[in-house]
Amino acid sequence: MADINREVVHLLAGQVQVSFIGLTVAIEHIRSGKLRALAVAAATRSDVLPDIPTVSDFVPGYEASAFWGLGAPRNTPAEIIDKLNNEINAALADPQLKARFADLGGTVIAGSPSDFGSFVATETEKWAKVVRFAGIKPE
Repeated sequence: MADINREVVHLLAGQVQVSFIGLTVAIEHIRSGKLRALAVAAATRSDVLPDIPTVSDFVPGYEASAFWGLGAPRNTPAEIIDKLNNEINAALADPQLKARFADLGGTVIAGSPSDFGSFVATETEKWAKVVRFAGIKPE
């Protein structure tokens, strides 16, 4: 997070002209007019910035979204996972919480543990292909 905040500082100071940063980090600066959004990297336009195009409007197929989720240790009992999932989904359904996330530029997506596991696996493979294609090696 410190690198993201540093990037915002550099943008605001005019030391960097363009950057890919998360909407939740940039939204207050976009709303204040201190930053100008050129595009969103998500697959669809943002509900909070509906007039801003997506990168895929210019580069078909491009999509790079940040996400947050909750995980538990591998051997956590299923009943505990189910209880946590039910409680988290109930919280995410709360209109006030959804509104707060939306205000921050986020989108709430509730689901099952298997839905999230599939999503993480898909994202992992997508970015692994990018790393392989770019020839990136661990340092």
